[in-house]
Amino acid sequence: MPPGPKDRDPAPPRRSEAALARFARPPSRVTSGLVAAAPLIVVVVGLAWASIAAIYAKLGHPGAALDDSFIHFQYARAIAEGHPFRYEAGEPATMGATSTLWPLMLAPFYALGLDGLLILWPAWVLSFVALGLLAREVGLLTRPLAGPHAALGATGMVLAFSPFTWCAGSGMEVVPFAFCLARAARRSAEWAEGARTSAWDLRELVALAFVVPLFRPEGALVSLVVAAALVTAPRRPPPRRALLGLVALVGAVTPQLVSLAVTGSVRSNTAAVKLLPGNPYYVGPALVAVVRENLHTLLHTLLNGEIWSAEFIPHGSAPFALAGLGAVGWCAWGRPYRFRAVAVILLALAIAAPCAYVSFLWNRLRYLWPFASFWLVGLACLARAAGDLLARVRPRWRAATPLVAWLIVGLLAAKLEGTIDDLAASASGIDRQQVALGRWAKDALPREARIGVNDTGAIAYFGDHPTFDVVGLTTNGEGRYWVAGAASRFEHYEALARSNPTRLPTHFIVYPEWMAMPPVLGERLRDATVTDSTILGGQTMVAYEADYSRLGSGEAPWTRAASPGGGASPARALLDTLDVADLDSEADHRYELLGAEDGDEILTRAASPTGGLVVDGGRRLRTRERFQVSLGAGATAEGLVRLEATEPTRVRVVVDGRDVGGFVVDAGAWEEVAFTVPHGHADATVELVPEAGTLTTYHYWFSPL
Repeated sequence: MPPGPKDRDPAPPRRSEAALARFARPPSRVTSGLVAAAPLIVVVVGLAWASIAAIYAKLGHPGAALDDSFIHFQYARAIAEGHPFRYEAGEPATMGATSTLWPLMLAPFYALGLDGLLILWPAWVLSFVALGLLAREVGLLTRPLAGPHAALGATGMVLAFSPFTWCAGSGMEVVPFAFCLARAARRSAEWAEGARTSAWDLRELVALAFVVPLFRPEGALVSLVVAAALVTAPRRPPPRRALLGLVALVGAVTPQLVSLAVTGSVRSNTAAVKLLPGNPYYVGPALVAVVRENLHTLLHTLLNGEIWSAEFIPHGSAPFALAGLGAVGWCAWGRPYRFRAVAVILLALAIAAPCAYVSFLWNRLRYLWPFASFWLVGLACLARAAGDLLARVRPRWRAATPLVAWLIVGLLAAKLEGTIDDLAASASGIDRQQVALGRWAKDALPREARIGVNDTGAIAYFGDHPTFDVVGLTTNGEGRYWVAGAASRFEHYEALARSNPTRLPTHFIVYPEWMAMPPVLGERLRDATVTDSTILGGQTMVAYEADYSRLGSGEAPWTRAASPGGGASPARALLDTLDVADLDSEADHRYELLGAEDGDEILTRAASPTGGLVVDGGRRLRTRERFQVSLGAGATAEGLVRLEATEPTRVRVVVDGRDVGGFVVDAGAWEEVAFTVPHGHADATVELVPEAGTLTTYHYWFSPL
């Protein structure tokens, strides 16, 4: 008997049409993007975990691998406390940070209560997020040039490139800056290629032209790339394109405009201290020679994975890196990606911009790495070129492209473990030296103390005292004296002692060998010695009381000038005085360096013939002296010079181009020697020329004869 209606299974419940539609709907764009990005996110989180865990294992708490990180944290605190650009409240505004934008990004977190070492957490989060975004941008930048397999390899290269992990863990702006560079390059290329045409894309491009230079001044190159993209894209009338390009170009000088508004000078303290242009010892051929030497070091040493870069880059990398730039052109040849290729090559070559620094070997080469991502694009293109060439022999050999790309990833990743260990060791070194001395200063020094520092980050951040930056990054006006040398700084401190003694520090916490001014370092109060960290400027940093008792000891001559007739001349009122190595005195007298080199200054501390201890700054290795003096309307004056000679010699005196005689000087310790200066004008040009050897000159005094 067939089953009746009551015996049948009940019909399954029917879903509503809306429910079925939701079930059948494909994943959202956001969901799909997260799924696709999951491997990248996992790797970035793993790198962040390994880096931070290594620091915690070494220190037991957060730590920065560079003292410069604390300079940015100090400026971030200043913004949060309402005195932006003032390193300490009440001090003049300064532009002493490498990045203008990075402290601004960190300031809200400080305002939320993440002070002290806790500020490292937002710095780490921002940096490692930027690392993931950088990897994505490099892949997208590479894909049109070299295809999906090479692009995926380029993404892996960014994650495997250990300097990015080191810099992300350091608390500095390097990786966010690198991301902005790559983002601007890709967006500019897409605009020039017609792939991006919306008003939003245009606004982003113009914003990048202004924002990237604020991350680091070298970002001005991005403004040029953006301007070129806006001008060359044919979608708008030429006048509109020219106007947009001009607006983008203004972004290149944004840091200078900010500096002008904040300090009244377009040249930041950082530029004054670190740049070769403007340094008095590197002019003309000397400037060209040192830049050429820096370029040689970059190409033959650093890009080749030797000495300073050995822990980051495989040995012998330079030929492949340079070939990669050629491969970028190969991949773009005959295709509509010429702008993209030119932008990549230009920004890759921008790695040479720090060759205009006095030294770019500081801080684990952090000035170079933001541009490294474009070299990784080149290596990915090299992998594609290898696959294309081999495919001409056998099509299946095109598989060489991903193989070569991931071989490069493996070679780079082999450096990660050692780099993370070095990151932790560097953070430990900073913590045991600068941070420890900063904390000591807060507790041990009197409230009114003012601390002279040559590493101005952690000591200011933790010391809770006003600082006097002898290097000049965070104290206005000191950079030129640091660049000139210890003798000029001593002479400058003499001038401050006369005009503004409260500005001088009451204590110093410095590396003695960096400070190079023993006469102003008094009682030794504390030191911090770290022997197992190479990130530090020295093994021992020392805290001293300041001692200014020797300032001015060399201002007056210790002898009476010998008259031309051989007798002793009575003391006379001085017509003029030139203090050699005193930059202000030299400027007033148009003292000419005449080829003087960095390091030719000398600070001498010795007994005078009369028995008193004298300290005076001078210049050595002089084969000619030339300057102007004001001698009034008299016909003849008497000069007295404090000097040393490398060998016995006669020194000729030339006044206004006329040889007027001379004097003889012995070799050895300094002495004071008189000479006659006949002149026909109130202002006379005086030259001293030794006939043999070289002179070290310290001081000139001129009086009526």
